[in-house]
Amino acid sequence: MNAFYYAKNFGKNALPKFYFRHRYRQLMNFKKTCDPTYLNYRVDYYLKHNQPFELPQNSVAVKDFKRTKGTGYYLDLKEFLHYFSPHVRFAYHFGDETHINPQPTLFKARPLYVDNANSVLFKLNKRRHFKWVKDALGFEDKKKKVVWRGRAHQKQRRDFVEKFWNHPSFDVGLITPKQNDLPLHRGFMDINAQLEHQFIACIEGYDVATNLKWAMSSNSLCIMPKPTCETWFMEGTLKARVHYVEVEADFSDMEEKMEYYSKNPSQAKEIIKNAHEHIASFKNKKMEDLICFLVLEKYAQLSGQENYLRFQ
Repeated sequence: MNAFYYAKNFGKNALPKFYFRHRYRQLMNFKKTCDPTYLNYRVDYYLKHNQPFELPQNSVAVKDFKRTKGTGYYLDLKEFLHYFSPHVRFAYHFGDETHINPQPTLFKARPLYVDNANSVLFKLNKRRHFKWVKDALGFEDKKKKVVWRGRAHQKQRRDFVEKFWNHPSFDVGLITPKQNDLPLHRGFMDINAQLEHQFIACIEGYDVATNLKWAMSSNSLCIMPKPTCETWFMEGTLKARVHYVEVEADFSDMEEKMEYYSKNPSQAKEIIKNAHEHIASFKNKKMEDLICFLVLEKYAQLSGQENYLRFQ
């Protein structure tokens, strides 16, 4: 599957200029049908600056953009660089890190509740993060349990698994070998099996919880502490008791919240409905592609680069 994905996308990068001119015109025609207020809202959310800024010294020209680390990251940005002139420069950072650079830089994720304007969100590593599910089970038809599987290189994940590993209402565990000789390992559980549970724990790792997107597209409830990071998915706009069930950072009230919503399925289903509404716009590929382009266009404009478009 990975080999096919990479072959397809590397092959697309080798297509002739007229293909990308045609794609650009399709994007511009689609833009005419879109609500400009909504487009501006999304673009300004990702790139908060509205005043000119200087290009970072480490910015890279389109003609010099090469794969270094993170093939998925490379392909996700390269897909949209075809629409810009070879001399146009962008600063970017590939990886899970969420530090904030001194000047505007494209990132996959950024921290919340700080001055994060220099971290410009872009849709990176999207094949891993932006996946959706078709859930045939209703909330009330699922097991009254919290489920989670994953790796725990971070303290918050280890604390979570240690707290609930033996709890009868939780099916949680590591999918890596035992860490520090603690009996926290459980077998791998695929997404379909996880969907059999009423609650899916979404625990942040190095940045956001990777499973949050597909969990919010399911008929299970996302249960998690308040997000501290955000990506293209706009986690910073999610509201407790509206889009997900919020618990304390130490998970001390998770069992209580689980029991409450199991006994109040109408409230649970209202949250699930709101979660589905949040993800709806992210499932529109034309809209997503257009907004990706517009974020880069705004970056080129505000950084004072002339003749930045490859096509007119």
